[in-house]
Amino acid sequence: MKFFDTSNLRGDIYGGVTAGVVALPLALAFGEASGAGPIAGLWGAIIVGFFAALFGGTGSQISGPTGPMIVVFASAFASLHGNLPLIFAAVVLAGVFQIAFGVLKLGQYIRLVPYPVISGFMSGIGCIIIALQLARIFGHEPEERGTIPALQAVPGAVMDPNFAALALGVVTLVLIFKWPASWAKYVPGALAALVIGTLLSLGLADVPVLGNIPTGFPAFMLPSFTQDTLTIIVEAAFILAMLGAIDSLLTSLVADNMTRTRHDSNRELIGQGIGNTVAGFFGAIPGAGATMRTVVNIRTGGKTKISGMIHALLLIAVVMSLAPLAEKIPHAVLAGILIKVGYDIVDLAYLKHAHKGPRWDLALMALVLGLTVFVDLITAVLVGVVLAALAFVKMLADDQLLAFGAGDPRAVTPEERPLIDKLGDRIVLFEFSGPLSFGAAADLGHHIRGLVPKEAHAMILDFSRVSFIDVSAARAVDTIAADARSSNTTLYVTGMRDDVRETLSGLNVDQHLLDDNYYENRIDALHAAAASIANKPSRDDGLATTGA
Repeated sequence: MKFFDTSNLRGDIYGGVTAGVVALPLALAFGEASGAGPIAGLWGAIIVGFFAALFGGTGSQISGPTGPMIVVFASAFASLHGNLPLIFAAVVLAGVFQIAFGVLKLGQYIRLVPYPVISGFMSGIGCIIIALQLARIFGHEPEERGTIPALQAVPGAVMDPNFAALALGVVTLVLIFKWPASWAKYVPGALAALVIGTLLSLGLADVPVLGNIPTGFPAFMLPSFTQDTLTIIVEAAFILAMLGAIDSLLTSLVADNMTRTRHDSNRELIGQGIGNTVAGFFGAIPGAGATMRTVVNIRTGGKTKISGMIHALLLIAVVMSLAPLAEKIPHAVLAGILIKVGYDIVDLAYLKHAHKGPRWDLALMALVLGLTVFVDLITAVLVGVVLAALAFVKMLADDQLLAFGAGDPRAVTPEERPLIDKLGDRIVLFEFSGPLSFGAAADLGHHIRGLVPKEAHAMILDFSRVSFIDVSAARAVDTIAADARSSNTTLYVTGMRDDVRETLSGLNVDQHLLDDNYYENRIDALHAAAASIANKPSRDDGLATTGA
């Protein structure tokens, strides 16, 4: 494939310009919310947007500051007391982590986070963004950074509002939420609200505004760290890298669905990593794949990386020419824009129908949301992933044991039926199904003991449908074999794959499984069992069978 595909140049230009227009108010708002200033937000959109498009693996993706990334960055900004060399050391390191993720080909694994966990932490981030802006829309600034201080500042702001700022905030919210979709094709609602709110503020007094915004290219910033801050920097960098990777790859999936293409997840991580690394060296806030801007780009014709680069170039032109005008933008207007961003991030589509789905998924989503808002993001994601994995393993184990106790092995063949009827309770057949893992291992031996008749002289373990066995399940098989030997029950194994047998042998688990009693298929094992117990007393109670 060509590095630059110019076959869709007109569509890429229009898509990139439109995405740049949409990105402008969001970049300013994210920069202001981050603590680093609106110009840092603009340069974050420019640098990450350009380099992620140039080196990334999703042609139509538009990258830049996003709500989730800003929440983590703002937390790091507060933790490091606004020390810019330390803060941007975390951004550079986050980019390096993302490049490493791509080089190590971890992209396919990062996307395996369960949907309730993603929904929970994304919704939690949306709630955090809204909480951080509530006092600002009333014309007040929280005394401390963080979700809890921001919520604590709301009652005081409501009791003593700056009515001019509140009016601008309300106008901004009305414009954004009610902006007609047909108009949004030409002028995005957020941009219209930004312009109209700023123009209205010119006739009002005592309205907090952005103030001085520097122009020109950003200066090179050499990141630094101290021994005392290293832990904070590494933790923040890892969270930024993971969150940016998840955010970007989810947006890549959206782009794939819209363009009927397939992205390269590892290359995308490398591109995002390069963008964030460069951004950190120039004091720009980190970014990731932005879903809304990517959708706008695709709908207006953008298909290749050229569109993302044009989006960045447009923002450079804005920084160079319009920065003095941006100094008049009121904080309340940006707060209104960010409240809409937070609202869009909250997974309302899932919450409206969650009560009709699995209750566990809803509980997991609510838990992750709460941990995201009131604890921290990394704890929320780790707890969510661990609980989701344990729940999945438990579900598989329950299914295996349910099938095991249901008495539903594969259909008995006409050739097997006479032997089964003849041997009766003197032989018991167990058929395992699917991968045998630690989830079912704890109860496996107990279930088998409860199903083996006292009259049994032989036991057949059918492994023909077992594709994998782990250490825990292998130990459970060893226990079953040992129990059979202690009760003088001859054990036969049939249909075992070579890799499963190698696992048992490598762990010395097959010490109770006689080599002479391995058979390719069940009928041969039945014949062998019949021959070994031919001279023993029998009962015609029927064969005890089960499936696992």
